[in-house]
Amino acid sequence: MRIRDALESDAEVLSDVTGRPADVLVDTIHDRTVRVAVDEGDGDRNAGSEDGFDAPAGLDGFVAFDVRARTVHVTDLAGTPPALERLIEEPKRFAKREGMDVEAVVVDGEKRRADALEGAGFVASGSGPHFEGRSTTRFRLERDG
Repeated sequence: MRIRDALESDAEVLSDVTGRPADVLVDTIHDRTVRVAVDEGDGDRNAGSEDGFDAPAGLDGFVAFDVRARTVHVTDLAGTPPALERLIEEPKRFAKREGMDVEAVVVDGEKRRADALEGAGFVASGSGPHFEGRSTTRFRLERDG
């Protein structure tokens, strides 16, 4: 598996896995830092549709993040378990280099994402905003953590 910057040409595939319009994903790619995990046939795929990610051929996952109020915010995170493990390191690395905390919000019940964040050292820090009527949990990684 290789991690690389997302390209505009990835928007269609990301649209398929997120259910969002491709032009919205193009804007995300332009406005945020977006990385994708690309399958290189190394045998560590564990595809499945848990948490809404049905891994298409060649793409194992993606992460999008940006900075607001001196905190790195993970705004999208989806993928197979091995991809999530690798992808979450991208915003962590950026935050460490810049001396910032990292925050992510996960819809309650999305076990794969919550497990990946906790495995990367994030701690559930309370309720987050509601998304489409669903409750969420805020996960945080302090810069000293």
